[in-house]
Amino acid sequence: MHTKSLHTPIPPAESEYSFWVYNMFMKREFLIGIDEVGRGPIAGPVAVCAVVLKRVPKGFLKGIRNSKALSEKTREAWYKKAVGARKTGALDFAVSFSSARFIDRYGISKALRVSIARALHRLKIPPARAHIFLDGSIYAPKLYVHQKTVIKGDERVTVIALASIIAKVHRDRRMKRYAKKFRGYGFEEHVGYGTAAHYKAIRARGLCKLHRRSFIH
Repeated sequence: MHTKSLHTPIPPAESEYSFWVYNMFMKREFLIGIDEVGRGPIAGPVAVCAVVLKRVPKGFLKGIRNSKALSEKTREAWYKKAVGARKTGALDFAVSFSSARFIDRYGISKALRVSIARALHRLKIPPARAHIFLDGSIYAPKLYVHQKTVIKGDERVTVIALASIIAKVHRDRRMKRYAKKFRGYGFEEHVGYGTAAHYKAIRARGLCKLHRRSFIH
């Protein structure tokens, strides 16, 4: 059975393009994609990005791939493109973080729920006019009645792929800034994931306040 490669550009779903056209001419509904980055690391925050398409022209997301299939340079290029489109009003996005301390206290599921709600609130889109696609097993608050969770959504839905890229860029940048404060852990390289080098640094230096105690056994 043929399966789509992670390195194959995602074709825009028909439902996405229909919303683009509808929004461009009717300006009544908004298509939103949501994804998270940083669910699995043993250090650092989890990041959620919500992207809303407003006046995006056909082909704007042509060739996009999910963040895991892209190099850092390519992710930064897509992020720059998104920022430029935001300045023209073609789209908007919001990124929300939940800290390691919050994750340890309340759990990763609640951290994701809070971050999703916060990101959507920052977009200021009326819930009744929002049509949301979310990646994996995450959900928007119940007042957003038009929502659909898509398994492997970052590989199948372009607006989710863009959300994954923006979330990844924001989180990686933050972890690299943290690396300058918490030296010796290699956060600039592994950005909090549980690599062999990261665990070796923990054995040598102990835990810092960025570490998720509940993730380390």
